[in-house]
Amino acid sequence: MSLRFEELDWRETPIGEISLRRRRHPVSGEDVYEVKLGDEFLMSSLFTAGEIALAELGLAELPNTELDVAVGGLGLGYTARATLDDPRVRRLTVIDALAEVIDWHQRGLVPLGTGLASDARCRLVHGDFFARAGGTGGLDPKEPDLRFHAILLDVDHSPRDVLHPRHAALYRPPGLRSLAGHLRPDGVFALWSNDPPDEQFLSALTEVFAESAAHVVEFTNPLQGGTSANTVYVAGTKTGAY
Repeated sequence: MSLRFEELDWRETPIGEISLRRRRHPVSGEDVYEVKLGDEFLMSSLFTAGEIALAELGLAELPNTELDVAVGGLGLGYTARATLDDPRVRRLTVIDALAEVIDWHQRGLVPLGTGLASDARCRLVHGDFFARAGGTGGLDPKEPDLRFHAILLDVDHSPRDVLHPRHAALYRPPGLRSLAGHLRPDGVFALWSNDPPDEQFLSALTEVFAESAAHVVEFTNPLQGGTSANTVYVAGTKTGAY
């Protein structure tokens, strides 16, 4: 069993001080993993329902064929793990701007890390997802012409609450059009958000994609009591039940 609280890693990064810590849940006794950027909590293994739903909802309407998927944002790995749990997925490219986060997985410092790093279908790529999504060089630098069945994004808190000002361009119609160019003709884009559904962002999706919807994902919140909710946006390049 772990110590009551342990800082597993701390790094200075281009976007600030990032730390990984593990603490023991006072009720369940289970280990809880948390990532902080400065004094701000980015993610916790206590709250993974939205990250898992991002993969499940994003892949739900895709055809029953071998799938190529890209994930923007590695974090603690729950979206990537849920993606690989879909037996249709033959190739997963996970892009993260922080080499330190990828290193946590490769060193096995987080629970899902060893499984992701050792899965032959999964490649962890250090890079700027937003720059690659807005460019013409492809999301995967090793296969710049590869187009994906699904692109799943979980980096910013929401389309309005971004970690870096330059991310905001992706959530407007021109940025979404550039991102859609990395999808196959029947591809799907899905986005996690910590905020309730945003009508302005839904309008932007409608300008670019044939179909779009916002799914509210509720989950138990043991810290505040009751339930909390995330939003998962799903948009498709062809007409379908998204």
